[in-house]
Amino acid sequence: MKLSRRLALTAALAGFGSPVFGARPPKGKRKDPIATGTPGETPLGPVDTVAKWAFVQDFTTGAILLDKRSDEPMPPSSMTKLMTMYLVYERLKKGQLKLTDTLTVSARAAAMGGSRMFIEVGKPVVVEDLVRGVIVQSGNDAAVVLAEAVAGSEEKFAELMNAKGKEIGLTHSAFRNSTGWPDPEQFMSARDIATLARRIIVDFPEYYKYDSERTFRYNNIDQPNRHPMVQAGTADGLKTGHTDAGGFGLAASSSRDGRRMIMVLNGMKSMHERALEAERTMNWAFANFENVTLFSANEVIDNIPVWLGTDKTVPMVGGHDLVVTLPKAWRQTASIKINYEAPLKAPIVRGQPVGTLVLRGQGVPNMDVPLLAGVDVPRLSLPMRGFAVVSHYVSGG
Repeated sequence: MKLSRRLALTAALAGFGSPVFGARPPKGKRKDPIATGTPGETPLGPVDTVAKWAFVQDFTTGAILLDKRSDEPMPPSSMTKLMTMYLVYERLKKGQLKLTDTLTVSARAAAMGGSRMFIEVGKPVVVEDLVRGVIVQSGNDAAVVLAEAVAGSEEKFAELMNAKGKEIGLTHSAFRNSTGWPDPEQFMSARDIATLARRIIVDFPEYYKYDSERTFRYNNIDQPNRHPMVQAGTADGLKTGHTDAGGFGLAASSSRDGRRMIMVLNGMKSMHERALEAERTMNWAFANFENVTLFSANEVIDNIPVWLGTDKTVPMVGGHDLVVTLPKAWRQTASIKINYEAPLKAPIVRGQPVGTLVLRGQGVPNMDVPLLAGVDVPRLSLPMRGFAVVSHYVSGG
């Protein structure tokens, strides 16, 4: 018999607020803090942002909280340097490159325009200084020195960037240089930049620390971190960028009260607009969503009757922690049910699927999560099965 039961998740569902509706409020009555612009899609309905491209994602659950043209190729400007640093960090972690190594500055690197670390041709520079030069000062010259050290030339380094992009799942990206210098054949999508940002934080926490540095002095020149949210203390990384074609953009990650968000915005008109929109968007994401643990790994969700088993029931468990991102004001609309067949026929093996958790609701992600047997339940011996069958019919069960 197939059963459907509403799951009593009192801890998870406590405090569900009253529902709101996804249509944008009338002009002049907007309550969300994102500036007037064209809308991006969110679980709460359309929300305006002045960014041309936007993507906001919960770091833990992967839930997409804001999506505006996130798979559209765009000029990534200096956000390209995130891929440059991913490859550098890889070699540092493998010991193929050391922070204390010194590299010699080529004429090509020293001649780079745009944002610079102000290194000088022919002079040695410590790798750790170059890392800071890229991350804090967004130095095009520093990026080229590192690229040449890793691959021999920037052209060969771009080949490594493309190969690594495919390996880590960047589906709308193509690289031609290490700096983000304008090139019509170089592009990334906002989603790809967010994917890359997450990989940096997960794969290289020992090097991600450089992102939070607010200033770096080299060659007697002090330069502040160009990231407005890092300067404000509202993000701990990652990178800004600007080109005429792509406008002003940034990739940012913020951690608050045990939660982390990743945000990518691009296509804004000025540094001031970028700073304001970044703060508004990140604040909006934290204010309107929260992570809810529906169940922990070994928590018994229900006990299912068993037919002809050594135990009369088998505990049903999730097998892993299930954390979902839900809009705070929409949690009252969530419907959480458990579907399973009962009774289950023995033998039952621990870990085998025995049911499904079904999550539905306006503004919440549709999820169908397999639930597992928590223990083995062997089949009764033949004599005991016969006795159980006779008892069942005698008792009218």
